[in-house]
Amino acid sequence: MTINDIPLIAFFQRVLDPLIIMGTLYGASMLFGEPFTGYSLVLMILAFFISSAVYQYVDPYRTWRSGRMLAFVRDTVVGWVATALILLALGSVSGLSYHYDEKVVLTWFIATPVLILISHLAARKFGLDPGRPNDIRSVLIVGANDVGIKFARTIERYPNLFMQVRGFFDDRAAERRPEELQHPILGKMCDVAAFVRENNIKMIFVSQPISAQPRIRRLLDELQDTTASVYFLPDIYVFDLMQARFDNVGGMPVIAVCESPFTGFNSLIKRISDIVIATIIQIMLLPVMLVIALAVKLTSPGPVIFRQRRYGLYGEEIIVYKFRSMTVVEDGAAVVQARKNDQRLTKVGAFLRKTSLDELPQFFNVIQGRMSIVGPRPHAVAHNEQYRKLIKGYMLRHKAKPGITGWAQVNGFRGETETLDKMEARIRYDLDYLRNWSFWLDLWIIVKTVKVVFARQNAY
Repeated sequence: MTINDIPLIAFFQRVLDPLIIMGTLYGASMLFGEPFTGYSLVLMILAFFISSAVYQYVDPYRTWRSGRMLAFVRDTVVGWVATALILLALGSVSGLSYHYDEKVVLTWFIATPVLILISHLAARKFGLDPGRPNDIRSVLIVGANDVGIKFARTIERYPNLFMQVRGFFDDRAAERRPEELQHPILGKMCDVAAFVRENNIKMIFVSQPISAQPRIRRLLDELQDTTASVYFLPDIYVFDLMQARFDNVGGMPVIAVCESPFTGFNSLIKRISDIVIATIIQIMLLPVMLVIALAVKLTSPGPVIFRQRRYGLYGEEIIVYKFRSMTVVEDGAAVVQARKNDQRLTKVGAFLRKTSLDELPQFFNVIQGRMSIVGPRPHAVAHNEQYRKLIKGYMLRHKAKPGITGWAQVNGFRGETETLDKMEARIRYDLDYLRNWSFWLDLWIIVKTVKVVFARQNAY
């Protein structure tokens, strides 16, 4: 038995959902009186394999099992939209699209996710009853520690897991056990196997440190005389996690404890949104940029565009563009941040920095793929080398492309960071952004940036 081995959910995932996808195409053809030809069969087969691959990646059943129904609806719809877009692209490239009736295909695209959701919601209401004893899987947790307690609370929070914690087994004395423990201690590790046999326990979760390896090996040997499934709860919470997740390399399971949020589908969403937003802004503001370029050129000697080396994704050096706002062009081992009433600012430059118009050329960096609309603001190379030695985790901000605006900037840390405390606070916001990134957070930051720019906070 596995964690995901709930018969009805497995039935939907492997049998009913594919049948709905294929059956809806057949039903749409019959509805509009269109013959079901060999081309229809090809489309049905393509839809089956593509949707299977997409839904394996999106995995809406993860949110289904945890009881997060809105997230399940979102993942189901997103998965089907991705499938439909792939099918449309294939049809357009191959010329197969001309063999299908538009009304049939449109009806199929719209009806399929609706029918999938209706079938799941109906099953949730009528077919799955967490109160039925046969549906509940008994659970023991070996190790009354923070990880084990957190896992027990998770099971209680999500009844759709169909799991019930019977209690803990732990070798420590009572006074050393956490006070927040809410389940009974049923014995020591040496008592687990006997309890499992006597009570027909289905699942055992081992939450023990690596130092307990000899006891764990003995426990596993004893449990071979039972039918219980055994799982390990990795103690990854002792680390400062960033986008922690399970993955595999060449079929070998690994645990990511510090990873960029922009991998796989997230990377695609981020890049598409960057290109679309940056292109629209460039088109809208092109006349403004031409006027600014002319003003910079006519009011002070020097280049219109200031090019400075910054650290980009994974700490690789990139060139960032800005409208020149100072009489100096610093890009060496020591770079002095702009400050209030800075004498190096040109007359036009003071206005540009106050309104953040000097940042507009960075939208070209976004289109090039060197930067993003939203992300940790890029610092000069000299500042990176200075602060990476002073602030723990400083370089982790480079696990994302630098941004034109960021979470720190809309929370009051825009402009000069003249003290170490201010820079540390900015880095905390940058890392918080990486831990909690979502497309909607990016949109919220963009909206807040507009407000901050018009308020002209900390810009000089």
